[in-house]
Amino acid sequence: MYRLTRRRRRGDAEGTPRIGLALGGGFARGIAHSGVLKIFEQHRIPLHCITGVSAGAIVAAAYASGTPAADIAKVGSSMRFRHVAKWSICRMGFMGSERMKRFLEGVLKVHRFEDMATPLGVLATDLCTGEPVSFRDTGDVFLPIRASCSYPGLFQPVPYGDRLLVDGAMSIEVPALLARQLGATHVISVSVPPPTCIRPPSDVLQIVRRCFQIMQRHSEGVWRDASDLILTPDLKSIDWNGFEAGPELVKAGEAAATEALPAIREWLSPPAAAPDARLDERFA
Repeated sequence: MYRLTRRRRRGDAEGTPRIGLALGGGFARGIAHSGVLKIFEQHRIPLHCITGVSAGAIVAAAYASGTPAADIAKVGSSMRFRHVAKWSICRMGFMGSERMKRFLEGVLKVHRFEDMATPLGVLATDLCTGEPVSFRDTGDVFLPIRASCSYPGLFQPVPYGDRLLVDGAMSIEVPALLARQLGATHVISVSVPPPTCIRPPSDVLQIVRRCFQIMQRHSEGVWRDASDLILTPDLKSIDWNGFEAGPELVKAGEAAATEALPAIREWLSPPAAAPDARLDERFA
């Protein structure tokens, strides 16, 4: 079963809550994010902002640009690894991500942060300092998304000024804090972690991926503490490159979002009216 973690509410502002949606990475498993968005769209859950890392950055940018969730799910279910990457072996990695720009041009309706229909935040990681690098408000989205998806060892790092940027999940697995920085009072985080490791890795990519997973497990407290609701769709044993399981991934995201609806509607319900002091005095 999928898991829904409900966190304590924090710093609620007066008036209508501003809901931020933070999408984690997961390669093909990130297709589940589109299922979450489909349910939110169908039930008219208002999003103040949306943030993403790695695969989550692609889905977040597509939705923020105005692409309907159903279209994102359709594209995600039909895409394959070759659509966003090309073998280009060099000292820095096995693949280049330049091909991703062409893919994004076909999915996003606008290509700059300032033109997004919903405020967007994308997170990458500085390969030298290890610090998160956030992109928001203004500028082209292609480089930030490519950088956020640049899984170390597999993809070549993306140059950015005097920096080299890699996968955002290296520093923050789910960008919940970035959603708060964009003004969200209530943050829903969607985590699509890999399946449980049953047997030891058998090749170099599996070793790198497993090291990545261990590192994330020890640092997940940061983004969990910044979240009010945490959705973990039940993705069973679907692997990181299981693009052929797209429809199943979408359904898992839908199920997790459906389970979360009562808690979200509670945020959106108007507070109960305070008793009339004058009425209390009358019956004192």
